[in-house]
Amino acid sequence: MSQDRKAALVTGASTGIGRAAAVALAEAGFDVAINYSSSEQAAGETARQAQAKGAKTLLAQCDVADDAGVRSMLAQVEREFGRLDALVNNAGITSKVPPKDFEAMTAEEWDRVYAVNVRGVFQVTRAAVPMLKNSRGSIVNTASIVGLRPGPQPLPYASSKAAVINLTRLFALNLAPDIRVNAVAPGWMEGDWMERMLKDRYADLMARRAKQTPLGRCATAEDVAEVIVNLITSNRFVNGEVIVIDGGYAATT
Repeated sequence: MSQDRKAALVTGASTGIGRAAAVALAEAGFDVAINYSSSEQAAGETARQAQAKGAKTLLAQCDVADDAGVRSMLAQVEREFGRLDALVNNAGITSKVPPKDFEAMTAEEWDRVYAVNVRGVFQVTRAAVPMLKNSRGSIVNTASIVGLRPGPQPLPYASSKAAVINLTRLFALNLAPDIRVNAVAPGWMEGDWMERMLKDRYADLMARRAKQTPLGRCATAEDVAEVIVNLITSNRFVNGEVIVIDGGYAATT
C-alpha cells in the first residue's frame, strides 16, 4: 500500500450503498477492503470500480453475524493494509413478512435480521477498534429513516435500524476521543433494494414519493456515499450524529 493512502473497510459492499461507498472512498484516496457475504461476482465488480479510482482492494468474505469470521476478516485487513482509518458498517438484511402480519413472523427470522443488522455492527466495530484507535479513525453506520420514524418496512428491519442509531450514539460516547462514530439514515432510495421490496409498485410509488420530496427526487446510493465520505474525511467535530438523506421529505411532511 502506498504510504499516503489510508485504508477503509466497507461491509456489505457488493451492491447498493456499500458499493457506492467503496468506490467513493477509493476516489477520496483510500484503499478499500470490500466485505461481502455471498455475492462474490458482484463484490468483484465493486473491486474493479474501486481499482479504477486508484485503490488497492481486498475482497473479504464474511457473514458479519459470525464473530470468528469477523475477527479473521479484520486480521486479514491488518495483514494486507497494515492500518485501518475508516469503517463503514453497511451490511444488512430484511424480512419478507409484511409489517402488519404479526403471526407470520418467526423467532428465527426476527433473530437473523438482528444478528446481521445489530450484532453484526457491534462485532465488526469491536474487532476494528484497535486499528481505528491507532489511526484516530472514523466509523459510519448505515441506519434508515425507518429507524427514526415509522414506515412501511418489516418490523425487525425497522426496529433493528433504530437499534443501530442507538448503538451509534453509544459508540460515539464510549470510543471518543479516539474514534468518531456517526450514522446515515437514507429515505426512499432508487435501486435494486426498493425494487425487490415494492415489486410491481416500484415505479409508481417512487414517482409519487419524488413529487412529495422538496428536492424533487428520491435518494440514490451515490447520494448516501457522498455523505459517508464527508463524515469520514471532514466534519472533524461531528460525532454521534444521524444524518437523514431524503431530500427534505421527513423534515417537511
